[in-house]
Amino acid sequence: MQPKIIGTGVGRTGTYSLKLALEQLGFGPCYHMEEVAKNMPTHLPLWQAALKGNLDWAALYEGYGSAVDWPTSGFYRELYDAYPDAKFVLTTRSPESWADSFGQTINALIAGKEKAPPAMWEWLEMAEAVIERTGFEIGCSTERLAEDFAKHNDAVIAAIPSSQLLVFEVAQGWDPLCYFLGVESPDTVFPRSNNREEFWELVKGATT
Repeated sequence: MQPKIIGTGVGRTGTYSLKLALEQLGFGPCYHMEEVAKNMPTHLPLWQAALKGNLDWAALYEGYGSAVDWPTSGFYRELYDAYPDAKFVLTTRSPESWADSFGQTINALIAGKEKAPPAMWEWLEMAEAVIERTGFEIGCSTERLAEDFAKHNDAVIAAIPSSQLLVFEVAQGWDPLCYFLGVESPDTVFPRSNNREEFWELVKGATT
């Protein structure tokens, strides 16, 4: 199995909701940063190697039908080269709301990594390196984050052919996503998960 759907949207753009949606549609299991936290002995070294240019997508995504969120979205160019027939989904939201959400969750977690349990440090260092690789600086102003968020989205749109890319806000629900993927829209509410409170619960659950 290899990923048929690849998310190019960064964390805090509804990536966990998209993960749940793709799994409900049959494109799972879906790889997410949570998978790294749950499988650190095997997955963390693979991402550390990827940051050094040693890419082993087959090992990372073995058994996964799709992948979203960081670290995946930090390597969208390489993943397009590796999986040129895949479909790509750019989850997005307003730059200002994203910068505020990122600042109070991922940024706060990484900026305070010395307060985290030592078992999390390497994972957080990898996450910081991937985030910086994607074009964001931990600890910078919300204004700068919003600007860099818009730049990331523009870069993805420029890199991936429009026929293979869906620019998507999870608030739009099933129809745009299902039309893009060529499947029927379920008669259920689109998954909505990982608000700020849930973010901290996911972090705690994945690393304890």
